Amino acid sequence: MSLIVPSLPPGYRSRAASAHDIPAIHALVRACEQEMYGRTQTDAGVIAADLVRPGLVPETDTVLVLDRAGRLAARAWVDRRSEIDVHPQHRGQGLGAALLDWAQRRARQAGSDGIVQTVPDADSGAVALLRSRGYEPLVTSWLLEFAMSEEPAVPEPPMGVTVRFFRDGDGPAAHVLVQDAFDEWQERRQAYEEWAMHTVERPAFAPTLSALAFAGDQLVGAALALDVPGTDEGYVEQVAVRRDHRGRGIARLLLRHTFRAFHRAGRRSCTLWTHSDTGALDLYLRVGMTVRRSSTVFRKALCDDLRS
Repeated sequence: MSLIVPSLPPGYRSRAASAHDIPAIHALVRACEQEMYGRTQTDAGVIAADLVRPGLVPETDTVLVLDRAGRLAARAWVDRRSEIDVHPQHRGQGLGAALLDWAQRRARQAGSDGIVQTVPDADSGAVALLRSRGYEPLVTSWLLEFAMSEEPAVPEPPMGVTVRFFRDGDGPAAHVLVQDAFDEWQERRQAYEEWAMHTVERPAFAPTLSALAFAGDQLVGAALALDVPGTDEGYVEQVAVRRDHRGRGIARLLLRHTFRAFHRAGRRSCTLWTHSDTGALDLYLRVGMTVRRSSTVFRKALCDDLRS
């Protein structure tokens, strides 16, 4: 299998990413967030988890673009979906288009029948680029915010339900709960190791802020939280309730426990992402959250007549 490299503008070169590059990639992503939103949200843990995704081979599935001084100007990876980030100081040079072409060619080489890319709706340039290349909207994602000028009230639990925060050893049960709940819309179940890298084994995971609900000794709900360094707000990574306990107010109960815990830790807002496939937007709005911003997941089918 031949190595596919991006066709870059003059003055740039590329190489694959490795674990040693995580701090530089993290800085790049945060610079993009700061430019787009005026604040940062991503922690280094998610960068590390992406580089060890099952099936992703860094030597063939990642690209770092360096400028003449050897500074990181852009990055991309592709494995069932793709992510591309261009540093604000290097936009307008054609790097995004070059990396989009690279990701598409690499995905086709790997045998994928389609490629997926998520872009903020506020990034009109990226949206226009994807649409010009034949990408179609797939789902909408929303970042929701819960403002906490005062300590949030917590409702009484339903009969037979108790709530406590995450403890050592809760990971396997939380994994099964989340995967069972997400099976209704996710493409595939994640093995424990992959899931844990993005949640309970992530450096930013906050066990003392992550509320769990039990019916007897059975875990029936979870709100798994992150305390991301360098931010002034809390973040909920995943919320799940067992199917046979839905409609009892457990999700609202868990979120309120987590919001209150973040408030007591000095945070005055808390956020989480959801998307249109989950059908959970109305739930979060009823809890008192509001939409801060949105993104669209775009997909393009890869046909045999595409240029390789």
